[in-house]
Amino acid sequence: MTQIFGPVAGMYDDVRPGYPDVVRDAIVDYHGGTPESVAELGAGTGKGTELLTGLGAPVTCIEPDPLMADVLADKFPQVEVVRATFERWTPPPGGVSLIGCALAWHWLDPETRNRRAHDALTPGGTLAVFGHTYGYADPAESAAIERVIHGVDSTVTARAEHWILDDVRQSAVFADVREQVWHTYPVFSKRRYLRLMQTFSPFRRRPPEQQRAALDGLDQVVGDQITLDLVTTLVLARSSRVDGTPAPGTGAPGR
Repeated sequence: MTQIFGPVAGMYDDVRPGYPDVVRDAIVDYHGGTPESVAELGAGTGKGTELLTGLGAPVTCIEPDPLMADVLADKFPQVEVVRATFERWTPPPGGVSLIGCALAWHWLDPETRNRRAHDALTPGGTLAVFGHTYGYADPAESAAIERVIHGVDSTVTARAEHWILDDVRQSAVFADVREQVWHTYPVFSKRRYLRLMQTFSPFRRRPPEQQRAALDGLDQVVGDQITLDLVTTLVLARSSRVDGTPAPGTGAPGR
């Protein structure tokens, strides 16, 4: 699953929307200024990297898919690209000031992602997990699209609205966990929208006949253009090792 997007890396980079500057502003405000160093988990082709490089700090991007990493490295020659999973990455001694993760938290090992992220941060460092949820401005259009998708594959379900916030809080290894949400309404042509749909993991996992059925069905219910209700969520948390000691609940590896 770590290489599910590689075959469409170029399309992914072309059609996936980036992040508004207000997300970066919120990270800076929470962190209390510019971080000394940044690591990005599951960087993909660099949609989150576009935002994080604007912080003005050195950025290390961890991305396991070689085809995605190639696009990332070409776009951002100034960043260090580590071609590995988060679980196989070794943080620098002393940790990094900020860990960012753009629409990739669900790809990390749920049993260890919070502890690993916490332990990779400097004392008092910041975790910033952000991403988009794709909705539609027109309720009737949204219902029609949902009928098509569930008609092709009834197992497709959405994650809980605040699942990242709940996941980070329930890990009990971070302090001052908070969430911010923004809505934007980009307009996509039908062609661009159908290309966007081909970059989502539920679509990528389906056999070719189901992929074709989904695209044909969407082509029938979507007009010449479609207005998205793009919900951008940012979850912020702070390493509680402010005095250099492990936070309660982290323990030693394997506990």
